[in-house]
Amino acid sequence: MQSKAKTVAEYLDSLPADRRAAIEAVRNAILKNLDKQYREGMHGMIDYCVPHSVYPDGYHCDPRQPLPFAALASQKNHMAVYLMSIYMNPEHEKWFRDAWKKTGKKLDMGKCCIRFKKLEDVALDVIGQAIRRVPAKQYIAWYEGNLKGKGKGKARPARS
Repeated sequence: MQSKAKTVAEYLDSLPADRRAAIEAVRNAILKNLDKQYREGMHGMIDYCVPHSVYPDGYHCDPRQPLPFAALASQKNHMAVYLMSIYMNPEHEKWFRDAWKKTGKKLDMGKCCIRFKKLEDVALDVIGQAIRRVPAKQYIAWYEGNLKGKGKGKARPARS
């Protein structure tokens, strides 16, 4: 579900109290570990991107957009954190799955989408580590490697 909110504060204010608390907790884990070159913003959901000032080429699907890195949203039937770095790098995905498994929490994950119904379902420390492990410079290298088909493992272009 895309939000029409223009700011993160407006987005958070639009959520029911229980979802707001969960989204804020995940957001705090992201912000605490986010490389200073990424920027938080709104693009239908809370998003984290590599701005044009750091990566002028932007997102290959629409170069007018900054390069997406992560996102956080309250959807109709769940909440989700989207970590494009997991989709883009098989070794990072393996690390992520292994780290989550060690927490004893059930992982409900698609290609890059980690779905949860309540905050207790989220391994916040693993989300934070996943963010911290991929500074913008590293992420750009993975992204460009995937676009050129030179990424480790099967090349996977980023998705919107």
